[in-house]
Amino acid sequence: MQPPHNVLLLVFPEFQLLDATGPADVFAAVAEHLPKQLGVPYVLRGISANGGLVRSSTGLELMTEALPEPTSLAGCTLVVAGGFGIQRVMGQGVLARWLREAGPVAARCCSVCTGAFLLAQAGLLDDRSVVTHWKYASLLQRLFPKLRVQQDALFVRDGDFYSSAGVTAGMDLCLSLVEEDHGRALSLQVAKGLVMYLRRPGGQRQFSAELLAQQAPEGGLLEQLVHWLRGRLHQELDIEAMAARAAVSPRTLHRHCQAELGMTPAKLLFQLRLEEACRLLEAGTPSLKRTAEKTGFGSEYNLRRAFVQALGVTPSEYRQRFCR
Repeated sequence: MQPPHNVLLLVFPEFQLLDATGPADVFAAVAEHLPKQLGVPYVLRGISANGGLVRSSTGLELMTEALPEPTSLAGCTLVVAGGFGIQRVMGQGVLARWLREAGPVAARCCSVCTGAFLLAQAGLLDDRSVVTHWKYASLLQRLFPKLRVQQDALFVRDGDFYSSAGVTAGMDLCLSLVEEDHGRALSLQVAKGLVMYLRRPGGQRQFSAELLAQQAPEGGLLEQLVHWLRGRLHQELDIEAMAARAAVSPRTLHRHCQAELGMTPAKLLFQLRLEEACRLLEAGTPSLKRTAEKTGFGSEYNLRRAFVQALGVTPSEYRQRFCR
């Protein structure tokens, strides 16, 4: 009988409930698919600065232990939740100081959503690839310029440090950890039991630009612009051309995009091009040069740079993983 693997879930007041309970459910479900004589595969422990009940942003509370001695984390997996309370807890500094010692000791140190801000504050992610919820990626990069923030990856690994995008992406990350520990067949069983889609390791996009564009008012300026752009991604386009098509000034277009989509016109165009490139590669388009030309990236170099920056994989790796 193997000793159980300890998983510590670090939370704070106003944490995102699913950032902790989602990973917990993934690890807990493993026991259902292993012979009982092998014992309990994972032991889950909630931890916080002071222990006791910690209220999530939903109002529900999680019972926790006080922070353990950092040296006790040897061989453990540490998962740091995110949530609306991240700014306050960063201001207090207690968790960052503890993480600075505990993170390097843990066998695996992971963050979910804005939990990456705590690991970054602790200095654990300097010169590492990292991801967070797409809404906060630019802020994370601005606050911590030593990080290599990927704008649209679902989850990434850099050494013993793992980070994932928003909320449910933490479950995808933990499913990949189960695969590391117990193999793909068992992780697939866990995914089926939880009615999850078993994503292949890394390189998956967080969101669809098409879905994002649906936030814009129906029949409005941005919906029409996105429709127009889709048929012209192979052309040379800039903000001035986009604004002219929408019959507004570049400044007005920028304001509409920020207000309705939460991104600049340039970022919207980039996302549409990336999404189309992914679609072509998933369909098995054989030539990377042709993919780059059809999506407006122009060259294989630009296509590769866009994929590595946004998804953490090259176009060839993406095609290998996701080609139907």
